[in-house]
Amino acid sequence: MSEIKDPAELRELLGAPTPRAVAKERVALHERDREWISLSPFVVLATSDADGNCDASPKGDPAGFVRVLDDTTIAIPERPGNRRADGYLNILSNPRVGVIFLIPGRGETLRVNGRARLVRDAPYFDDMVVKGHRPILAVEVDVQQIFLHCAKAFLRSGLWKPEQWPVDTLPSQARLVKELQPGTTETLEQLEKHYSHTYEELLYKS
Repeated sequence: MSEIKDPAELRELLGAPTPRAVAKERVALHERDREWISLSPFVVLATSDADGNCDASPKGDPAGFVRVLDDTTIAIPERPGNRRADGYLNILSNPRVGVIFLIPGRGETLRVNGRARLVRDAPYFDDMVVKGHRPILAVEVDVQQIFLHCAKAFLRSGLWKPEQWPVDTLPSQARLVKELQPGTTETLEQLEKHYSHTYEELLYKS
């Protein structure tokens, strides 16, 4: 194994970024960024704590669920989940975050890096109501860097091409829970019911 240990060695291997790649960074939202965010139903929020322990959490809602507050601030709503709060605990000790916005069928992604804070309530929460439920909290991100990322990863993976999707040979979520969490007390039948019916009914209920 030949490990890369310093920036110079890495640059020797990868080469220098193109001028266009360097110049694409912005520090404020463009009209096209706002449009992109309004069409995105899915983001990944990346965080790390003060010791560098990382978390990448998917967030999804109807397209446009992330609200643009102004040219340098966005807000991501939180819905009921498993209550681990890994990413939110990270933010409390280290506010630096990264966000990737995806649009189904689109190869490019919009990337935002900045500083985050947790907000338990704000007037704009009323504009984030889904199925009668306001957000539990919101992550406000002060944008420090924003840019579009090219489509090469999506093209290589064939992510949006159904004909390239693998046949689903993995066990159901219920079976995975039984296998990977030996202490689970629910029966397989109870878990199957939870993940097939109850799970969806509780998407917006605490």
